[in-house]
Amino acid sequence: MRITMVKKVLADGQDCGKCKDVQQRLEKGGYLPRIDRVLVADERNPGSAGWMVAAQYGVDSAPFFVVRHDDGREQVFTVFMSFLHEILEGRGPAPQDSPEALAELARRDDLDRL
Repeated sequence: MRITMVKKVLADGQDCGKCKDVQQRLEKGGYLPRIDRVLVADERNPGSAGWMVAAQYGVDSAPFFVVRHDDGREQVFTVFMSFLHEILEGRGPAPQDSPEALAELARRDDLDRL
């Protein structure tokens, strides 16, 4: 299995807020060594590798993860907790979010978009 993380770098050169949070969670949980590569979607460079991968998979939020399984199958995770639960912790698919939880996420304005 190969895991690619795509994170966003803002015009000021800083990682996006959500990307910083996810990076800290990966470090704290000891999961960072399992990430094979990190690509950057840099606001200062629309041709950066991260933007190209985001376009390839139709993703418009950061960070996200692309998991290539040994059998060639690929999965894209835009929700860190699902990625953590299913891939890093190996517990299978996470339970589906309730409609109420999804509505709450839709109302939040503190989530970073690509």
